[in-house]
Amino acid sequence: MTSRRTVLAASAAAAAGGGGGGGVLVAAPAAEAAPAASLVSADPIAHLLRRATYGPTPQSLAEAKKLGVAGWLDRQLNPSRIDDAVCDRLLARLPLAGASVARVRAALPVHSYAAFGQLGRAAVARAVWSNRQLFETTAMFWANHLHIAAPSSGVWDSRCDYEAQVIRRHAFGKFSEMLTASAKHPAMLTYLDNRSSTKAHPNENYARELMELHTVGLLYTENDVAAAARLLTGMTVGRDGGYVYQASARAAGTVRILGYTGADPDAFFDYLAHHPATAKRIATKLCVRFVADDAPASLVARLAQIYLDNDTAIVPVLRALFTSPEFAASAGQKMRTPLEDLAASIRALGLGPESSGVKALDALYNELADAGNAPYRWSPPNGFPDVAAAWASPSAFLMKCNLHLNLAAGWYPSQLTRPADLLRSLVPVRPATFGALVDALAVRLTGTRLPAAHTAAALSVAGKLPTSPVDKSLDGAAPYLIAMVLNSPTFQLR
Repeated sequence: MTSRRTVLAASAAAAAGGGGGGGVLVAAPAAEAAPAASLVSADPIAHLLRRATYGPTPQSLAEAKKLGVAGWLDRQLNPSRIDDAVCDRLLARLPLAGASVARVRAALPVHSYAAFGQLGRAAVARAVWSNRQLFETTAMFWANHLHIAAPSSGVWDSRCDYEAQVIRRHAFGKFSEMLTASAKHPAMLTYLDNRSSTKAHPNENYARELMELHTVGLLYTENDVAAAARLLTGMTVGRDGGYVYQASARAAGTVRILGYTGADPDAFFDYLAHHPATAKRIATKLCVRFVADDAPASLVARLAQIYLDNDTAIVPVLRALFTSPEFAASAGQKMRTPLEDLAASIRALGLGPESSGVKALDALYNELADAGNAPYRWSPPNGFPDVAAAWASPSAFLMKCNLHLNLAAGWYPSQLTRPADLLRSLVPVRPATFGALVDALAVRLTGTRLPAAHTAAALSVAGKLPTSPVDKSLDGAAPYLIAMVLNSPTFQLR
């Protein structure tokens, strides 16, 4: 196994690394590569849930099959109607994750990182255990698009409020409204330095990223940046930590930027949100997130027009994306990031949150921090990359393998609730042979059987052949076989 790209090509069997005191086991190489699309289930419901959620569960698959694609989308696009009591009880242990500026200031000393920690752990909890899965994947998309790193200097008191009042409040709303809310939020004003921008010393940082990252892309000139910086002067943060507009700091006069002429920042934000280049940029990023690393041009064009025709509303765009022929044809074209792999693994295994406290969430968050993919913990303002090549390294894949074995064996984090007999919960009827057992595990965990060569490679860690009869050695081999299925290229594909 030379790289994560090798896994994507399925040219070798997955490697299982032991954590929490276990040894490292490497499977025998598979005989030859298989097309990625052939490795995953062709069932359209399974495909939808692999992409629109953080990982299918038997319960979510059953619900989606009952409702159908359109019915499932209707339900998920109305998240307030979905009961989320289990996740809500877990989030209650993280009271600062969505707290206002005033509440964070009252609870913590200046520049404390404690609120950042709760925010990141809440994101992990929602990805794994929320029933509002499409909302959570979409909210994370927007948090990545209008990115503010957490932790990050200066936003210790405002980053949690930003997540609640900008990202989560507008995730299924209109981008034009989200963009304006972002521009006026103290976290964004601080993160990209507009709070210090005055007519005497305009700061160009936010003006540049507003256009390059948040809206039209690289259409602007340096004159556009300078004009936008002047237009946005006076938008700052008050002593109470909230947004204020200081007219005395505002550079007077009408500006011309990318076809916009005027002196009103709100009108400029609205102009940018409705710009055709913004529509194309958002459509492209949505396709990269949910369809393929190489966004289909035909789908991008249709989604961009739907975005413009619906006054920047996101729900019609999402509905069109998930019901498009390009989406239907995209099986095997996305890989799971470390966050997606962690969430999908826990969901597939049927592990529950700890009964009290947040030690397991601490452990899961720290696993993701070590993997470079802890929620919001990306320093540059462009947000996490969302293509397979960005996560292609032997060390990244080995970390996944270690995580899979730790979860399957119950070693770490040990606080997660789990079935008394994990293997029996996954495969209630014990097959006669080890090959049939791996087939049953693969169908349960991935939705389809593994290629014969991959099954043989998985069994090599237990020294078994597909025809070997199941015997008492299964008791010791079970966690390793479960982990090997999670290590497989089939599970790694989203």
